[in-house]
Amino acid sequence: MDGPVRPRLASLVDFQFGVVTTETIEDTLLHLAQQNEQAVREAAGQLGSFREPRIVEFVFLLSEEWCLEKSVSYQAVEILERFMVKQAENICRQARIQLRDNKREFQNWRALKEQLFNKFTLRLVSCVQLASKLSFQSKIISNVTVLNFLQSLGYLHTKEELLESELDVLKSLNFQINLPTPLAYVEILLEVLGYNGCLVPAMRLHATCLTLLDLVYLLHEPIYESLLRASIENSTPSQLQGEKFISVKEDFMLLAVGIIAASAFIQSHECWSQVVEHLQSITGIALASIAEFSYAILTHSVGANTPGRQQSIPPHLAARALKTVASCNT
Repeated sequence: MDGPVRPRLASLVDFQFGVVTTETIEDTLLHLAQQNEQAVREAAGQLGSFREPRIVEFVFLLSEEWCLEKSVSYQAVEILERFMVKQAENICRQARIQLRDNKREFQNWRALKEQLFNKFTLRLVSCVQLASKLSFQSKIISNVTVLNFLQSLGYLHTKEELLESELDVLKSLNFQINLPTPLAYVEILLEVLGYNGCLVPAMRLHATCLTLLDLVYLLHEPIYESLLRASIENSTPSQLQGEKFISVKEDFMLLAVGIIAASAFIQSHECWSQVVEHLQSITGIALASIAEFSYAILTHSVGANTPGRQQSIPPHLAARALKTVASCNT
């Protein structure tokens, strides 16, 4: 006998495009563009090191189990990523100090590392719970729900420990947890495309964009590695080139245009060129960069039948993308 029907995951049923004023869209796009530029400038060497497939999959599956909307799962991944980077930086800093001052206290660093490892699942769940509190549309996950879930995995915690975990995350990030996600960039660009007369309906693109964005999160490293190799035209990038490419990994506007372009090709490849040209006009990102990113996404999702293989693309689109990054890396 089938079990009880679970509440549906927050879906696209109530999602609408074209109901926001153009002034609001323009202000939002400008604000996101400024945030993105700042994030790219401040990209540090360790960012992205905790967006591992198993961690991302855990967050996605937990969000689905708790019937949270997709934006919450992306927000949770970004909160967890930044929190873990802060913790790793703190451990490394203390290890250097202890190693310099008194080598016999080096075990203190190991204890901090062990504590972070032991509490990782608790911190991950806290990040999901915090992300749920930021959403106006998703339900807030109660402490009882969280504690029951952790108990099912064999972790016994009290409500006080759960609250302390949330507070640790908040303090570590200076209470700045309302972080931008790639989905926000995708949705605002779809709004603009709709007003600009894009031939592919925004709602059709939106559904496909969500699927591809999940894929990019789950295949983050392979997709960006292929982009790096394409940008430097070398199959074995140096460590320095990889470190300088971090800024590309943190460029959510670039990711958004790549996601939309790939979605447009899947939905209606005849309109792909028009969508790419619209995206270039809106964001100022080079046509070649958009084409290369969409190609990377599609080759990791649907295989080789991609824009670069099925359509004749003008020379400026066929050129290797991200040349400016490559020139900086050499």
